[in-house]
Amino acid sequence: MQKKQQEKDTQSTTQNVMATILQSIPKEAKVSKIDYEGPRIALYTKSPLYLMEHNEIISDLVNVIKKRIVVRTEESIRKPEDEARQVIAKALPKEAELQGAFFDTTTGEVSIEVKRPWLLYNNPSFNSPQLTESMGWRIRVRKATTVPSSTIQAINYNLKVSASDRAKHLKQIGESIFRPRLAQKSEVSLLTLGGFGQVGRSSMILTTPESKILIDCGINPGARSPMEAFPRLDWANVTLDEIDAIVIGHAHLDHTGFLPVLCKYGYKGPIYCTEPTLPMMNLIQLDAVKVAAAQGRAALYAERDVKQIMKQAITIPYGTVTDISPDIKLVFSNAGHILGSATCHFHIGNGDHNFVYTGDIKFGKSILFESASWNYPRVETLLIESTYGAKEDIQPTRQEVESAFINAVNNALVDGGKVLIPIPAVGRAQEIMMVIDHYMKAGQMMEAPVFMEGMISEATAIHEAYPEYLARELRQKILETDDNPFDSEYFTNIEHSDAREEPLREGTPCIILATSGMLEGGPVLEYFKNIAPGSKNKIIFVSYQVNGTLGRRVLDGAKQVSLLGKDGKVEVVNINCSMIKLDGFSGHSDYNQLLSFIHKLRPKLRRVLVNHGERRKCENLAMTVRRMFRVPAHYPQVQEAVRLF
Repeated sequence: MQKKQQEKDTQSTTQNVMATILQSIPKEAKVSKIDYEGPRIALYTKSPLYLMEHNEIISDLVNVIKKRIVVRTEESIRKPEDEARQVIAKALPKEAELQGAFFDTTTGEVSIEVKRPWLLYNNPSFNSPQLTESMGWRIRVRKATTVPSSTIQAINYNLKVSASDRAKHLKQIGESIFRPRLAQKSEVSLLTLGGFGQVGRSSMILTTPESKILIDCGINPGARSPMEAFPRLDWANVTLDEIDAIVIGHAHLDHTGFLPVLCKYGYKGPIYCTEPTLPMMNLIQLDAVKVAAAQGRAALYAERDVKQIMKQAITIPYGTVTDISPDIKLVFSNAGHILGSATCHFHIGNGDHNFVYTGDIKFGKSILFESASWNYPRVETLLIESTYGAKEDIQPTRQEVESAFINAVNNALVDGGKVLIPIPAVGRAQEIMMVIDHYMKAGQMMEAPVFMEGMISEATAIHEAYPEYLARELRQKILETDDNPFDSEYFTNIEHSDAREEPLREGTPCIILATSGMLEGGPVLEYFKNIAPGSKNKIIFVSYQVNGTLGRRVLDGAKQVSLLGKDGKVEVVNINCSMIKLDGFSGHSDYNQLLSFIHKLRPKLRRVLVNHGERRKCENLAMTVRRMFRVPAHYPQVQEAVRLF
């Protein structure tokens, strides 16, 4: 009975919204259909030019109904793809160099990839609204990458073949989001499933009487038992069908590594992330499957489960207010950590409570990214990371760390040694690439071949594909000039394991960037076995080493470690090389930056929660916040329920 009443109320609400829209749209707009498209309301028109030239109509409507609206072209006016390609090719200046076009039949959009997008900006001969009107596809201009991204191509293919299912899925999501609220009173709680008092398996559930939102779903790469490795969803006593949405802050495995498992076992709901997070997440998750196979372990999930994420993902740009349930709105903002990383601002009820989850945050500008955003309109509860939450966790200045990096590399290369940099493929790799290229070109770093292995090349292509998420100067270079900082003569990508002979050849000084950053698997282990015994060689750690990982043991001074070889036999590796850890390249805020971020927030916070750090660091940061800002601060542990409102 209750379900029937709920369906009746939903239908009534939908009819009211649609009626309001129809009354406000002029006949000239030729709107033929209005439908839900996930968290948006889509208006299908036979005259897209009219609505594109009269933006104020849509803006006024959004202000009235308080919902996101997108304009879509009626399917009947869309030209066949071959004809549309010809129209695009004729309209584009040849100098722009069209590289490809992807037609998304679910949204009626065509993404055109061009080598020189700046030639289309403010170009009177390239009239996007007129082109849309003539071929029935809305145009989106993208920067073509130097090397095509196989990950983005695979995602586009899967979106194409699942277009019909996606359309149905998005409609169902919309009906679920825009249903009437069942309870008017807001009660907000946070269930901690992982990543509290520890680094790894970040996961939590935000609950209200209306909604259950799973935020992040990671694994702990250094754990030795399943109970410590995966989020404690069993403790939360929540079925997959009860989860209204999953929100992903960024792509690293300690935040997304368990997500394919949920899809494997039947999660069918929406997965919200930023646009670049989807391919980055896809790349990292598939690599984990390959690493498991190479080590003779059974993977937690299969490739098909990762593909399923593509079909359920809904990407949201920074700064866009999006309904994700009847009583929760979400806004992503730049977190400065890796490409597409986001702080998550949850607006709950009718202004009842505002909860911000920073995820991994960098409150300081880097070569790749702007400093994390901090100007939220309101925050009552802040959940902040504490990877570097101890008083002694003060990172050197950018100038100091780059100088130390140059000296460390030069000292090894001059002696005829090799430099191994175990590195996460996403973020740190691209940062180090740009530093190396800059200083070699400037003559301050000894020129030597730079070999890259693992998925670094593919991750770099994804960075190129989304320049709007990069730092302003870098974005301008990529979008407005032919000077591509990611494309350098010094870099050589190792495509196959057979090609490793060159960087490992005796007496050949070189720099090797290889994944993974914590020596927990991947191509880096083959290089580690060869480089660690040589006294002239050097290992440079530029990312955080989680407790329990091989990288942490090596960094802490182990002189001998045991590794499992390809044949299943244990190999003993003697460590005679020198090593250095450089913190200044980290994508995490140091102690001072974390406090500066909290200090910036206005109006004053009501509560601060601390996670994503070793227990003593969480404790220290919480204690400092209480003392400095006179705000209640707490560092929950895993399997706690925290009442927010």
